[in-house]
Amino acid sequence: MKGFLKPVTTTADQAPAASVAPAPRKSVIPGGTLYRGKEGMWSWVLHRITGVGLYFFLLVHILDTALIRVSPEAYNIVIGAYQTPLMGVAEIGLVGAVVFHAFNGLRIILVDFWNIGTRIHRSMFYAVLILWAITMAAFTPRHLMFVFGW
Repeated sequence: MKGFLKPVTTTADQAPAASVAPAPRKSVIPGGTLYRGKEGMWSWVLHRITGVGLYFFLLVHILDTALIRVSPEAYNIVIGAYQTPLMGVAEIGLVGAVVFHAFNGLRIILVDFWNIGTRIHRSMFYAVLILWAITMAAFTPRHLMFVFGW
């Protein structure tokens, strides 16, 4: 075992060998952000926004419907407030959120369970937007005629 362990001796003018650290890796994420702003991210963001919005709408809807058991007069006041033109226009936003959330949910199912879904997810996102625009273009004029009595 002689010579197996050698004592390390250094003198004042001799420093121990410094370890060489690797050069820092260049970031592959542009601009220091995780999101790149492409179709997949916008689909994710819009799906979450519409989902949260629909959740809060359903919460308010359940609460205002429950008013009928507490006070029928209060229920009638709330329903009267919903029958204003402002709320009629807001219903267009509600229908838009429901339609986008539904179409995008179907797109997500196809991406998850269709073997070529991940390759064509961008095309499907644009198809969702086109179907959403067609649906809203058909719904909006008819709904506005009902709201404003045209």
